[in-house]
Amino acid sequence: MPATSLVVGYDELAALKLLALDGALESEVKVSCADLADRLDASNQTASRRLQRLDDAGLITREIVSNGQWIAITDDGAWELKREYEDYRRIFENLSGVDLSGTVTGGMGEGRHYISLSGYMAQFTERLGYEPFPGTLNVELTTESVRARSAMEALDPVPIDGWEDGDRTYGPAVCYPATVETADGDSYEQAHVIAPERTHHDEDQVELIAPTKLRDELGLDDEDHVTVHVEEAP
Repeated sequence: MPATSLVVGYDELAALKLLALDGALESEVKVSCADLADRLDASNQTASRRLQRLDDAGLITREIVSNGQWIAITDDGAWELKREYEDYRRIFENLSGVDLSGTVTGGMGEGRHYISLSGYMAQFTERLGYEPFPGTLNVELTTESVRARSAMEALDPVPIDGWEDGDRTYGPAVCYPATVETADGDSYEQAHVIAPERTHHDEDQVELIAPTKLRDELGLDDEDHVTVHVEEAP
């Protein structure tokens, strides 16, 4: 369960926000360090360092020319801004959860392997209160839910620590309490969305674990519609 790249701080995110306001989410924009420094109330050198850190973290692409820089925000950069946005939504809209809709889809079998590993299983039992069925329910999200999924970043998860078995290192993960509801109105409450910590890859899907096989418990087949109600950890 891999982690993501270099983490930037609030100062860099402030610069990233200004770039987005200038249109860098949609296309390349021309930026001068002097103008950016003035808007950040910082020196030219400070503005330049913040752009360099954003570049190093893969949050922007830039082409330096004689009279400035052409800058565009990457998908990773857009994701960081979405995380900030969801934090503010949580503050002002008092959000306590998020609903995600999609269809059941087959997985690659990797979930079964990772969940069954002793270093994860012991933590699931202790922190989630159950030993998960050795496999995941994969849900392919609708377009609207792919956009809404970033709201999970504002919720407090159950942390699952990374660990080593002597041969390799396994990364940390996060689990969010979830209820799975079918199109017929049947539901199962003791489930969790599981994801590698600090990742935004495969945003079009979520994986769920539970103490039972969710497909059998809810009578689900591929392409069946479900809604996943994701909540904050208690």
